[in-house]
Amino acid sequence: MNAPPVELVIMGVSGSGKTTLGEALALRLGWPFKEGDELHPPGNIARMSAGEALTDADRAPWLAAVAQWIDGWRRAGVSGVITCSALKRAYRQSLSQGRLEVRFVYLHGAPELLAERVARRKGHFMPPALLASQLADLEPPAPDEPVITIDIDQPIAAQVAAVLQALSKAPTHPART
Repeated sequence: MNAPPVELVIMGVSGSGKTTLGEALALRLGWPFKEGDELHPPGNIARMSAGEALTDADRAPWLAAVAQWIDGWRRAGVSGVITCSALKRAYRQSLSQGRLEVRFVYLHGAPELLAERVARRKGHFMPPALLASQLADLEPPAPDEPVITIDIDQPIAAQVAAVLQALSKAPTHPART
Protein backbone atom coordinates (compact mmCIF):
# COMPACT_ATOMS: atom_id res chain seq x y z
CA MET A 1 0.00 0.00 0.00
CA ASN A 2 1.34 3.43 -0.92
CA ALA A 3 1.90 6.01 1.79
CA PRO A 4 -0.40 9.02 1.68
CA PRO A 5 1.07 12.23 0.25
CA VAL A 6 3.04 14.60 2.45
CA GLU A 7 3.36 18.30 1.76
CA LEU A 8 6.58 19.66 3.27
CA VAL A 9 6.77 23.39 3.98
CA ILE A 10 10.39 24.39 4.52
CA MET A 11 10.19 27.39 6.85
CA GLY A 12 12.48 29.87 8.54
CA VAL A 13 13.79 33.38 8.24
CA SER A 14 15.81 34.71 5.34
CA GLY A 15 19.19 33.06 5.06
CA SER A 16 18.19 29.87 6.85
CA GLY A 17 18.63 27.77 3.71
CA LYS A 18 15.03 27.02 2.79
CA THR A 19 15.68 26.78 -0.94
CA THR A 20 18.86 24.73 -0.56
CA LEU A 21 17.23 22.19 1.75
CA GLY A 22 13.95 22.18 -0.18
CA GLU A 23 15.67 21.44 -3.49
CA ALA A 24 17.84 18.75 -1.89
CA LEU A 25 14.84 17.04 -0.27
CA ALA A 26 12.77 17.21 -3.45
CA LEU A 27 15.61 15.70 -5.45
CA ARG A 28 16.21 12.94 -2.89
CA LEU A 29 12.51 12.10 -2.57
CA GLY A 30 11.60 12.57 -6.23
CA TRP A 31 8.93 15.10 -5.27
CA PRO A 32 8.12 18.38 -7.03
CA PHE A 33 9.62 21.55 -5.56
CA LYS A 34 8.25 25.09 -5.51
CA GLU A 35 10.16 28.18 -4.43
CA GLY A 36 7.58 30.04 -2.37
CA ASP A 37 9.23 33.42 -2.99
CA GLU A 38 8.06 33.11 -6.62
CA LEU A 39 4.47 33.36 -5.36
CA HIS A 40 4.88 36.81 -3.78
CA PRO A 41 2.76 39.49 -5.46
CA PRO A 42 4.89 42.09 -7.31
CA GLY A 43 4.02 44.71 -4.69
CA ASN A 44 5.53 42.57 -1.93
CA ILE A 45 8.73 42.10 -3.89
CA ALA A 46 8.92 45.85 -4.53
CA ARG A 47 8.40 46.62 -0.84
CA MET A 48 11.05 44.15 0.31
CA SER A 49 13.47 45.31 -2.39
CA ALA A 50 13.03 48.84 -1.05
CA GLY A 51 13.88 47.61 2.46
CA GLU A 52 10.32 47.71 3.77
CA ALA A 53 9.17 44.89 6.04
CA LEU A 54 5.94 43.15 5.11
CA THR A 55 2.87 43.33 7.32
CA ASP A 56 0.37 40.56 8.01
CA ALA A 57 -1.92 42.15 5.41
CA ASP A 58 0.92 42.15 2.84
CA ARG A 59 1.64 38.50 3.49
CA ALA A 60 -2.00 37.34 3.29
CA PRO A 61 -2.22 37.01 -0.54
CA TRP A 62 1.18 35.32 -0.62
CA LEU A 63 0.17 32.79 2.03
CA ALA A 64 -3.05 32.16 0.07
CA ALA A 65 -0.97 31.47 -3.05
CA VAL A 66 1.26 29.04 -1.11
CA ALA A 67 -1.85 27.26 0.19
CA GLN A 68 -3.25 27.05 -3.35
CA TRP A 69 -0.02 25.46 -4.54
CA ILE A 70 -0.23 22.89 -1.73
CA ASP A 71 -3.88 22.23 -2.61
CA GLY A 72 -2.89 21.56 -6.21
CA TRP A 73 -0.55 18.79 -5.06
CA ARG A 74 -3.25 17.48 -2.74
CA ARG A 75 -5.78 17.32 -5.59
CA ALA A 76 -3.22 15.47 -7.70
CA GLY A 77 -2.51 13.08 -4.82
CA VAL A 78 1.22 13.79 -4.87
CA SER A 79 3.73 14.82 -2.23
CA GLY A 80 5.68 18.06 -2.65
CA VAL A 81 8.15 20.48 -1.09
CA ILE A 82 7.56 24.23 -0.93
CA THR A 83 9.42 27.04 0.80
CA CYS A 84 7.65 29.65 2.89
CA SER A 85 9.02 31.63 5.81
CA ALA A 86 5.80 30.86 7.78
CA LEU A 87 7.08 33.15 10.52
CA LYS A 88 3.98 33.19 12.71
CA ARG A 89 1.85 30.46 14.19
CA ALA A 90 -1.22 31.99 12.52
CA TYR A 91 0.50 31.69 9.12
CA ARG A 92 1.32 28.04 9.76
CA GLN A 93 -2.25 27.40 10.89
CA SER A 94 -3.59 28.94 7.70
CA LEU A 95 -1.34 26.64 5.65
CA SER A 96 -2.16 23.49 7.60
CA GLN A 97 -5.84 23.96 8.49
CA GLY A 98 -7.80 21.21 6.79
CA ARG A 99 -4.57 19.89 5.29
CA LEU A 100 -3.45 16.96 7.40
CA GLU A 101 -0.70 16.20 4.86
CA VAL A 102 1.24 19.38 5.71
CA ARG A 103 4.43 19.06 7.76
CA PHE A 104 6.72 21.98 8.52
CA VAL A 105 10.51 21.79 8.53
CA TYR A 106 11.74 24.68 10.67
CA LEU A 107 15.29 25.79 9.91
CA HIS A 108 16.72 27.23 13.09
CA GLY A 109 20.01 29.07 13.40
CA ALA A 110 21.90 31.63 15.40
CA PRO A 111 21.20 35.23 14.34
CA GLU A 112 24.91 35.76 13.62
CA LEU A 113 25.01 32.81 11.20
CA LEU A 114 21.80 33.97 9.51
CA ALA A 115 23.19 37.51 9.11
CA GLU A 116 26.41 36.15 7.63
CA ARG A 117 24.49 34.04 5.11
CA VAL A 118 22.17 36.88 4.10
CA ALA A 119 25.12 39.23 3.63
CA ARG A 120 26.80 36.72 1.25
CA ARG A 121 23.66 36.03 -0.78
CA LYS A 122 23.55 37.51 -4.27
CA GLY A 123 20.57 38.16 -6.52
CA HIS A 124 17.77 37.96 -3.94
CA PHE A 125 15.21 40.74 -3.62
CA MET A 126 15.26 40.77 0.18
CA PRO A 127 18.03 42.99 1.55
CA PRO A 128 20.03 41.97 4.63
CA ALA A 129 18.51 44.85 6.61
CA LEU A 130 15.16 43.04 6.74
CA LEU A 131 16.52 40.03 8.62
CA ALA A 132 16.02 41.83 11.94
CA SER A 133 12.32 42.40 11.17
CA GLN A 134 11.88 38.73 10.29
CA LEU A 135 13.57 37.64 13.52
CA ALA A 136 11.30 40.03 15.44
CA ASP A 137 8.20 38.55 13.76
CA LEU A 138 9.32 34.93 14.15
CA GLU A 139 7.20 32.80 16.45
CA PRO A 140 9.15 29.53 16.66
CA PRO A 141 6.90 26.50 16.24
CA ALA A 142 5.41 25.05 19.41
CA PRO A 143 5.56 21.34 20.30
CA ASP A 144 1.91 20.87 19.30
CA GLU A 145 2.63 21.92 15.70
CA PRO A 146 3.48 19.37 12.96
CA VAL A 147 7.12 20.43 12.78
CA ILE A 148 10.58 18.99 12.31
CA THR A 149 13.24 21.35 13.67
CA ILE A 150 16.61 21.35 11.93
CA ASP A 151 19.70 23.25 13.06
CA ILE A 152 21.28 25.01 10.08
CA ASP A 153 24.83 24.80 11.38
CA GLN A 154 25.27 21.32 9.91
CA PRO A 155 25.96 20.23 6.31
CA ILE A 156 23.02 19.99 3.94
CA ALA A 157 23.41 16.20 3.69
CA ALA A 158 22.98 15.94 7.46
CA GLN A 159 19.92 18.19 7.30
CA VAL A 160 18.36 16.01 4.60
CA ALA A 161 19.11 12.87 6.61
CA ALA A 162 17.55 14.39 9.74
CA VAL A 163 14.35 15.31 7.89
CA LEU A 164 14.10 11.87 6.29
CA GLN A 165 14.63 10.18 9.65
CA ALA A 166 11.97 12.35 11.29
CA LEU A 167 9.51 11.65 8.47
CA SER A 168 10.07 7.91 8.80
CA LYS A 169 9.23 8.03 12.52
CA ALA A 170 6.32 10.45 12.32
CA PRO A 171 2.70 9.43 12.21
CA THR A 172 1.29 9.71 8.70
CA HIS A 173 -1.10 12.46 9.76
CA PRO A 174 0.02 14.17 12.96
CA ALA A 175 -2.65 15.10 15.42
CA ARG A 176 -3.89 18.68 15.29
CA THR A 177 -5.21 20.66 18.17
